[in-house]
Amino acid sequence: MKKNALVCSALALSLFMAMSPLSASAAETASSSSQQLPSLAPMLQRIMPSVVSISVEGSTTVQTPRLPQQFQQFFGDNSPFCVDGSPFQSSPMCQGENSGGGTQQEKFRALGSGVIINADKGYVVTNNHVIANATKIHVQTSDGHRYEAKVIGKDPQTDIALLQLKDFKNLTAIKIANSDNLRVGDYAVAIGNPYGLGETVTSGIVSALGRSGLNVENYENFIQTDAAINRGNSGGALVNLNGELIGINTAILAPDGGNIGIGFAIPSNMVTNLTAQMIKYGEVKRGELGIMGTELTSDLAKAMKVNAQRGAFVSQVLPDTSAAKAGIKAGDVIVSINGKQISSFASLRAEIGTLPVGTKLALGLLRDGKPMTVDVTLQQSSQAKIASGNIFKGIEGAELGNYDEKGVLGVKIDNVKPNSAAAGIGLQKGDIILGVNQQPVHNLGELRKVFDSKPSVLALNIKRGNTSIYLLMR
Repeated sequence: MKKNALVCSALALSLFMAMSPLSASAAETASSSSQQLPSLAPMLQRIMPSVVSISVEGSTTVQTPRLPQQFQQFFGDNSPFCVDGSPFQSSPMCQGENSGGGTQQEKFRALGSGVIINADKGYVVTNNHVIANATKIHVQTSDGHRYEAKVIGKDPQTDIALLQLKDFKNLTAIKIANSDNLRVGDYAVAIGNPYGLGETVTSGIVSALGRSGLNVENYENFIQTDAAINRGNSGGALVNLNGELIGINTAILAPDGGNIGIGFAIPSNMVTNLTAQMIKYGEVKRGELGIMGTELTSDLAKAMKVNAQRGAFVSQVLPDTSAAKAGIKAGDVIVSINGKQISSFASLRAEIGTLPVGTKLALGLLRDGKPMTVDVTLQQSSQAKIASGNIFKGIEGAELGNYDEKGVLGVKIDNVKPNSAAAGIGLQKGDIILGVNQQPVHNLGELRKVFDSKPSVLALNIKRGNTSIYLLMR
């Protein structure tokens, strides 16, 4: 036993002596490597001054409960039973059938993020929802300077807004990358002001490209990333490892309110197209192709004998539109725009939706299985909004636009002014007028014709969310 123990001890000692120099060498290598590990710090130090914090003050119209009629004669509309904080506010007495007509202005404060895209002009891009209904906007830069800002342009359909700082100095603009060059797996870094904490950096990768169908915005072509994006990051920067802007952070998928590693950003090319129009016109003057369609599924491709896996299937070409004039036909499959591949109808819509009127495009098509190219010049979009008072005084105060989504045609209520005629009859932002007096209404022109006939009673068929309601006008 002793002999065995001595042998083991000698073996252990020889192994220790043999390994010690190697261990020391390995330790030195590890120490040397740790000093050479890549860091985001130099890049961030360069671009952090381009990312700003935004604080807004504003007011919004909220619905206030009203007592049922039998109580109103005693208490009036301003009963103490139904004020905010009252234990009766959510009771049937305040939420009954006859309640619900009043509105009031409610003040709010909100925080968000933004990115300086032009240091000479003081332009800052952010999300539209960050500055919606704002009466005061202030922007704070990384060096602590605080500036007042004004809105140059905004586009709720893509959730992009452009601000301009007042009396600014010594700004740093970010360099903008070509988001078309992004690949799934590329590293991505998100910078913003989550929860009002101030400058915060998170990192991840590009998880997916061309995400749509989220019902976040009308034109969706999102970059998906697992870099943590939280409340307050909206409007902040998504950058590559060179510190170049690849997207504007805008939304997260968070069923329980927290971050689960699924965030979305608006691609930088989309932002560039939109902000260029805002600078030139003060608004987005988007062009329109003039088609209706759907995704090219494998079953549809087989039925139509199309040798393609991805693209936008054209189901209808609207008359007197860009598509009709270019000779596009129902049954065509659009597979590219100016050589860039189109993966779906949603991606086609998002690409077209950021381009201004007059843009010339070369569309790659498959017709009867054969490839071809057609030249198109985009016309004025039918989404152009008009004041409702120009159609009918009874709905004055609403901003109207044509609606064409997922095969549903109608007139969308894009905005309603407080205490206006439109607000008085119950119209709300986001409502879609599908018909009047059981007569379908597909666009603004048809709505105008119905109102011009001056019926004594108007029953508006409204799609509100997932429900259908009627509003009566006399």
